[in-house]
Amino acid sequence: MSRSAIPAPALARLAIEPRDPLAGKLPVPVPGSKSITNRALLLAALAEGASELVGGLESDDTVVMRGALAALGIDVAIDGSTWRVAGRGGRFALPTHPLDCGNSGTTARFLTAALTLAPGPVVVDGNARMRERPISDLVSALRALGAGVEFEGGSECPPVRILGGGLPGGPARIDGRRSSQYVSAVLQAAPYATRDVELSFVDGVIVSRPYIELTLDVMRSFGARVEWRGTATDERIWVEAGRRYQASRYAIEPDASSAAYPFCAAAIAGGRATVAGVPAHSLQADFKILGLLERMGCRIEREGDRVTVVGPGAGGAISTNTTSTPSTTTASGARLRSLGEIDMNDFPDAVLAYAVVCLFADGPTTIRNVANLRIKETDRLAALETELRKLGAGAVAGPDWLRIEPAPLHGAEIATYDDHRMAMAFALAGLRVPGVVILDPGCVSKTWPGYFEAFSGL
Repeated sequence: MSRSAIPAPALARLAIEPRDPLAGKLPVPVPGSKSITNRALLLAALAEGASELVGGLESDDTVVMRGALAALGIDVAIDGSTWRVAGRGGRFALPTHPLDCGNSGTTARFLTAALTLAPGPVVVDGNARMRERPISDLVSALRALGAGVEFEGGSECPPVRILGGGLPGGPARIDGRRSSQYVSAVLQAAPYATRDVELSFVDGVIVSRPYIELTLDVMRSFGARVEWRGTATDERIWVEAGRRYQASRYAIEPDASSAAYPFCAAAIAGGRATVAGVPAHSLQADFKILGLLERMGCRIEREGDRVTVVGPGAGGAISTNTTSTPSTTTASGARLRSLGEIDMNDFPDAVLAYAVVCLFADGPTTIRNVANLRIKETDRLAALETELRKLGAGAVAGPDWLRIEPAPLHGAEIATYDDHRMAMAFALAGLRVPGVVILDPGCVSKTWPGYFEAFSGL
């Protein structure tokens, strides 16, 4: 990623240049959290009065959410890093057309629940991939709470028609085994139900639980009353009805999923990478990748809100004719250590970056309990298996797991499947492997339009 690299959106393909150890003298400018931005946008829209969101992420997903809210009568004015959202107290205008959510899962799922409050029917749709991403678990839970929601197509995927008229509420059981976004969607609408909402979970299982904790935290910041109830074997989430969101000034922290990439870059290339603005007790699950990198041999430094990852080696390009397994080494010859088997259910969005780091470990790695990667922007387990093999590594994907076998690596053209995280993750491999080319690099605009430019600053 040279300093003269053309911004990714202008290119059909981008060759990645191997790098010396990263300097990391200045913090990498990581954008605001997508997960928090789209939650805060929706809650500010549901609140009564004007809210200010500071540090929101400007990306495809948040533009889609803002556009959908505009069609529902919500005005969002942008002044630098501050977004002013004119909330309507849960009173949506009826749009004149179906809401196109593109491939933004948070937008499609959050609005499906929120639009039960609309005065009449609204259709939520998306692109071709969104029409392959199931939403039936959410629809079933909303129906159990008394809402009217219908599938318009012949599958359990969008487009869906939400009949509106309000959310009666009460107790409901939701299947949270495929996506935490279904749970978050119901919770965010729940304060506007007629009766208190109490959600229990099929088989007591919740995937990506930290994202639900994140939702609860944002809800409380806007004035909702919500709490965990029940027992360890029968957990429930209770939300008080009628306690509506209050307009707030809300600061959005840097995106942990995006911060994973500069952190992993330091692990792979050596040197150091710093990200500023990281709260000491952030609820974003993807910051857990710091613990994995530390266990692999990196050093983690914290100073105030700055977090620095110091890679274990000097890095440098791998020879294309190497006959040994490539690794990142320190001056004393230490390698990135394989951690064997890792359960990444709590932070699946970090799997792609971490899988590329595992190419440079001293042994195989198996990432487990990540079945929901198959219903993301693409089938990420299948895509990882295919593209890791292109680089020369061994890779096998199962229903909910991925095994990576380090091997001599070589360059390849990497397909990105219109998936921002595929582009960002495999660019990391190019820091040490000559000949890595990223196809359709502009897909990073979904969450980090300036990704390739930011890396040139390292």
